[in-house]
Formats: sequence, structure tokens, C-alpha cells
Amino acid sequence: MLDDMADTTPAWRSTALAQTIGEIEAQLDLAWARLLGELNVAPGSADETALGWLVVDNPAEHDWRIVDAALDRLTCAQCRSTLTRGPATCQRCTYHHEVRFVAREVDRPNVPAGNEHAIRVSFAVARNRIRYSPRARVGYELILPVLVAGALPTTKEAQAAKALINKLTPEECDQVATFADVERLALGANRERR
Repeated sequence: MLDDMADTTPAWRSTALAQTIGEIEAQLDLAWARLLGELNVAPGSADETALGWLVVDNPAEHDWRIVDAALDRLTCAQCRSTLTRGPATCQRCTYHHEVRFVAREVDRPNVPAGNEHAIRVSFAVARNRIRYSPRARVGYELILPVLVAGALPTTKEAQAAKALINKLTPEECDQVATFADVERLALGANRERR
């Protein structure tokens, strides 16, 4: 019977990305549990659902992890998917995906300014792949573990990586697991075109 059930776990491009996504999802769950505890709201209750809608309708009042946790617990009335994860044509999911980015982002201690924003955007892209091009996905997904480790590429480094990614076909973008793969394919493609 279990063999007949479809696996809904995404196939991440690398073990590092899968581990990083798992760590951030655990942070979301912890942030949500803390909020429920602070407000004395029972998990799985109608009050939890109401709180989720309150959070996603007022994202600027909350940390992004709480907003993303709330989104994970809500169902879109239009497409019946987890809110923001429905098809790109779902207007309600698209709306909530876009407004999630007004939530608070506070950098962790001892990381470059802007690191938290970069983590947040990269995480949103990785978990909402259908809303982004293969080139956008590869860049954000490959950098996410580096960001969580506390780094932040310079503008020059980001532009150089983007220039290499732009040389890849969409199919190649979906096949790479590291920046070394990107370089190898991009430079190889460059040599073949000459």
C-alpha cells in the first residue's frame, strides 16, 4: 500500500541543500511552536488556523520564519494547495508568495549585513520552484548552504556566478549540484561555441 503512495518529498539538487532546507524548516517549526506557546494556542486547533491567517495577512508584524511557518499550515482556498505552493496561475498563492517578503528580517550575530535577507529569498525560491526560472533556481539553491554558514557573496562574486549560470541551458541548470558543475559546463559550453 505504501508503495502506491507518491513521495511528496522534493528531490533536492544536493545533500548540502537538502540538509540546509531541513535545518531551516526545523527553525520555522520551532518559531511557530514558540508563538503558539506564547499565545496559548493549541496546535491543530481552529485557533491555530485563525492565527496563521492573522500572521499571513500582516506579515510586516512578524519575523519571516513565523510567516513562512504560517504559510506552511494554511491551505489556499483557490487551488487547495499549501498556501503559496500552488500553480503559478493561482492568484491567491501568488499574492501571498509576494507579500511574504515584507516580513521582518533580522541578521544573525557575526554575519554580513543582508545575510538574513539572502537566506530568506534563497529559501523561498528553493521551496517554490515552479515560480522561478531554472537559472534563478540554480543560483539561489546553490548559494543557500553558503549563506546559512554565515557568508554573503560580494556583488562582484554574485555577478560572476550569474554570468556563468546564464551560459547554461535550462536542462543543465537543473542537473548541476555545485558551483564547480556550473563552471565546468559554462566554460565547456563557451569553448564549444568558439
